[in-house]
Amino acid sequence: MEPIHRIVTALEPSEHKTSHTVRKEMTRILVWLRSTYDRDSDLLMVKNIENYTKGFWKGLFSCYDHSHLPRTNNDHERFFRQTKTRHRRMTGRRSWNEYILRNGEYVVLVDDALKQRDLSDRLSLVSYENYKQQRQHWNNRLNESVLRRRFRKNPQAYLQELENKHSALVIPL
Repeated sequence: MEPIHRIVTALEPSEHKTSHTVRKEMTRILVWLRSTYDRDSDLLMVKNIENYTKGFWKGLFSCYDHSHLPRTNNDHERFFRQTKTRHRRMTGRRSWNEYILRNGEYVVLVDDALKQRDLSDRLSLVSYENYKQQRQHWNNRLNESVLRRRFRKNPQAYLQELENKHSALVIPL
């Protein structure tokens, strides 16, 4: 299939390619595709390729200007799949949404951080005051989700507890 081969060649990384040159080449390929494959039987393929590239167009070319950006997010997807699998094995639950809500969104990075060789050195660079400040910020964020969960579980009891706290604060005249 020639259109796919042209696209693969255009997107293949190279030191001399920039986002500007690759974007121009992809635009040329899409124009060529529309003009070459103009039969009714080709319209579905052309539309499919156009829609697919349109969906990725905005971020498709960044990796050519920034070498630290990967071309694909395959490693990222693999990391999350492994993390989900580990969570499923630990808890027996398929969904990990509650786990993340309960422990915070950075909990998925803990396993990866613990595997890093220089973790102790990096942590020793953080001042105790900064640690305490970040820990308090973290606890406040987690506390918000705890309160939401308590409300969803039993709204009457939650609201009654709030009224009791409020009543204790009111000083009679």
